[in-house]
Amino acid sequence: MTALVPDSSTAGPGAIPAPPEPSARQRAKRIFRFLLPACAVYAVTTALHLLILSAMSDADGPGLRKRLLAWDGNLYVGIAQDGYAHAYSYTDDGSLTGNNLAFFPLFPMLIRAVHAVTWLDWGTSGIVAAHLALLAALIVVHRLLARLHGGRTALYAIVLLAGAQPMALSFLMSYSESLFLALAAGTLLAAHRKAWLTAGTLALLTGLTRPAAAAVAAALAVAALLHLLRERRITPRPLAAVALGCLGTPFYLWWVGRRIGEPDAWFRIQEAGWGTHWDNGAAFLDFLGETLRRGEGWVSVSTAVLLLALACATVLTWHRGTWPPLLVYGTGIVVLTLAQSNYSHSKLRLLIPAVLFLVPAARALAAARTRTAVTVLCAATLFGCWYGAFMLTVWKYAI
Repeated sequence: MTALVPDSSTAGPGAIPAPPEPSARQRAKRIFRFLLPACAVYAVTTALHLLILSAMSDADGPGLRKRLLAWDGNLYVGIAQDGYAHAYSYTDDGSLTGNNLAFFPLFPMLIRAVHAVTWLDWGTSGIVAAHLALLAALIVVHRLLARLHGGRTALYAIVLLAGAQPMALSFLMSYSESLFLALAAGTLLAAHRKAWLTAGTLALLTGLTRPAAAAVAAALAVAALLHLLRERRITPRPLAAVALGCLGTPFYLWWVGRRIGEPDAWFRIQEAGWGTHWDNGAAFLDFLGETLRRGEGWVSVSTAVLLLALACATVLTWHRGTWPPLLVYGTGIVVLTLAQSNYSHSKLRLLIPAVLFLVPAARALAAARTRTAVTVLCAATLFGCWYGAFMLTVWKYAI
């Protein structure tokens, strides 16, 4: 017997015909419109960052490539090329010091993948990996904020994200910030779309990128809780996502402890190499008090003022109806950064994936006239590009 396939001619009078399948050309147009904002912002802001960085670099100093591989960038490339240390490292006088086990493995794995696919040298592979991750991050952040606040706010937010943030240049370096942001934003977007297992997997990968992924796991837990309360029943996928999302960072800390032979090895390496430990913000408050009282040095003063501004902008988001998981994620990044004793002049870089504190400014610009918004964005982007270039070429300490 031949199966009967209903069509519009046999359907009842109240039936609604199925929409036609989009053609390949229509699908291509949709993809183009989907990618265009993020690709345009990436192209313009990257060109400005690199142009200003080149202009501020001395002719007889390190070249552009070396600037983008400075400090932690070389460490990540070294991990990708040669692997991790097998034991603690010590200074000449026998004191414990830091080594590359302090750095989480996913970004070096991405560098290795780029190197394997492109056959580029290791350093260039590190820079390319960061750029690919930044482009992915801008696409995902734009999509997330468009769902939450509309397309205009999302566009202005990614301009602020990639161009106007004081240390946005770090996204272009062989650092893990761009990959961390791409995975964190992907987790939030998947949770907002109720794609729980995807969200859990991305959160796990975020946990293998930076220890600040604790904020991502907390945000995912909040999203799952809100979903379960709304559904009024327990379903396994949100719970599985949260469990999966909590595994990444503990797994790496366990691996380092097993490699060294001490369960707290990673924490000892961090403390010895970078003086990083949880101090409830005591070091940050001391830095603020000393800097604002004495006012010595442009970098210290500007860092203190900008950190205060970002903290105030974060507080503002709690009064603007922002999606709770985004609130938890962004606030978590801010708290984890300010409540640890890491270098104060590195905190602006550590905060650039937070996204949350950009939302009030992006929403205000979206409500303003286009000419006003464009003028403000151009001025802010020029400042952000200059500030990052200054910190990389004039400031003599690691960022």
